[in-house]
Order: sequence, then structure tokens, then C-alpha cells
Amino acid sequence: MIPAGKSSSFQMVFRKYNEWYLIRRQFHSFTMTGSFDALPPEQSVIYIMNHSSWWDGLLVYHACNRTSIGDHYMMMEERQLKRYDFFRKVGAFSIQKDSPGDVRQSMRYAAGLLAQSKRIWLFPQGELRHLETRPLIFRPGIGLLLRQVPPETAVIPVTLHYGLYQQARLQASLRIGEPVIRNWKQIGSNDCAEMLETILTAQLDQQRQQLLLSKDGYLSEEIHLIPPKRTTDEKFDQYRKIRKR
Repeated sequence: MIPAGKSSSFQMVFRKYNEWYLIRRQFHSFTMTGSFDALPPEQSVIYIMNHSSWWDGLLVYHACNRTSIGDHYMMMEERQLKRYDFFRKVGAFSIQKDSPGDVRQSMRYAAGLLAQSKRIWLFPQGELRHLETRPLIFRPGIGLLLRQVPPETAVIPVTLHYGLYQQARLQASLRIGEPVIRNWKQIGSNDCAEMLETILTAQLDQQRQQLLLSKDGYLSEEIHLIPPKRTTDEKFDQYRKIRKR
């Protein structure tokens, strides 16, 4: 198990690189609905999210830096963390899902972070799966973790949807749902996973439907974390106006 090793100096540089070189060059826009900090800072919080793209973690990192005062950490597959070791410096720690002993160690590490009022991010699917894949199929690891944390720990469902609408680049829409609080120690690991899978699936399907019904891929309550770029036709119209002068 590889622990996180946050570096303030590295993050100062990486935040700018992530936003200006990575995200802004690849996405037409990035919007968000809801708040990461709806609960008191001392509340133990686990965020769970669908996992359909390599961009998921980078977009979450940008959103947290822009809108949250919490100290966020993210569980990442050990094979990927070894390949991209620098993610340790921004709060990633590993899990080796095929090793029961390593899974237990990662869960204990995550529980320790929660005890320090850190915020934990999990992708309960355990692997990249296509955005439209149903069922989402959660692994029982989320249930194993919840049985080790205080019973008042909140689980916040977060869904990320990608779409091409009227632009050449992708639009990304992040939705933060309502906290789910149960007495987790009284619920079996598999039952926890199934319940949270149902909640996250419903939220993702509702978000998808609302985006499809919108005219331009935006929702009225969203805030822009990356403002929309001008489309190709808007640039062409501007060029024609300049030519006519």
C-alpha cells in the first residue's frame, strides 16, 4: 500500500498546470452543481463517484481546489499510482484490489485519514467503465470501509457526466448529491455497496436526462468552474464581422 505524500510546493505548480494546460485545452466547459462543504468541517465525509474517464480525478482536483476548504484525499489503483507517482503529492494513496491484505491496509489508512477530519474520495466501481454502462456494479470495499469509521460518517454521492453538444470539445458536468448518513456498522458490506450503488445510479441517470433535455448541455443551477470557450461558428462570425469593417 502506497500512502499519500502531499506537497504544498508541488500543488502550487500542479494546480495551474492542471487547469490551464490540461483541462482548459481539452474541455469546452466544466460546470458544478451543489457544494462539497455542506457539512461541518469536523464531520467525517466520504465522496463516492462514478468512474468513466481518466479525467475524473483531475476534474475533481480542480473542483475541490476552487470550491472546498476541506483537505481531500483520493484512493487510486496501485498500478496507476506507481505509473503516475506524482499524484501522491496531491493526495492520492493506493489500493491493490486483488490483494485482500492490501485492501484491508488501504481501508485502515483511509479510516485513519477520516479520523483526522480529512475528506476521502472513492470510485466504488474499482475500474474505468463506460459512462452508459449499467449496472454500475460497486465492489464491497466501500462497505468494508464504512464498517471501520464512526457511525455518523456521511457518504456524499458525486456524479460526473461528459457530453458533446454544440461544441467541438467536451462539456463536463459535476453534480454533488445529498449526504447519506446511516449507522453503517449495522449494515453488511455488500448491502452498503448495493444501497449506495442504487443512489449513485439514480443521481447519474437523472443528471443525464436533465442534460439531454437542456438546449445547450447546461443546467440553470450550475456554476462554471471552467468558463465556456467560443465555438467555431462564433469565431467564424466574429471573423466575418471584422472583414466587413
